[in-house]
Amino acid sequence: MSPKAATFWPIAAAVFVTDCTTKQLAVEHLSPAYSPHDIIGPVVRFTLAFNPGAAFSMSLGGASRWGFTIAAIVALGVLSVVYRGARHDDVAQSVAIALIAGGALGNLADRLRSARGVVDFIDVGVGDVRFWTFNIADMGVTCGAALLVWVLWQRGREVGTTVASG
Repeated sequence: MSPKAATFWPIAAAVFVTDCTTKQLAVEHLSPAYSPHDIIGPVVRFTLAFNPGAAFSMSLGGASRWGFTIAAIVALGVLSVVYRGARHDDVAQSVAIALIAGGALGNLADRLRSARGVVDFIDVGVGDVRFWTFNIADMGVTCGAALLVWVLWQRGREVGTTVASG
């Protein structure tokens, strides 16, 4: 197995399984929805929420569930092309794509499972100034996207340096 595959599959599976497990625990133990449970004082709370839209509460109205389901499937298709195009030893890019894919699959599973939307439960902020409630899948997508941007930016800098000196 290539280093790329040996990195990708365990990370994508870990993000997906962790996301699904924590969401199930949130639904079982944090009900009713929208009732905060302090974890680190009032700064970090667990608050069960259901998001029928997408990140940052973006919405397509009544078409949100299926529109964002299709968007996730397309994104996973694009990620598979990027993954296949990566070198067999490109571990950093593989980690980035695995984080994004595992997270996308976790949120996709929620959309397919229930019309209520994606289960969110991590609630961070101070007083009434709160970040959007999120989940493990969102963390995977965000961290993976940031890592992928960094990897591709570094690669672009290396190519620019090689072209300039050659």
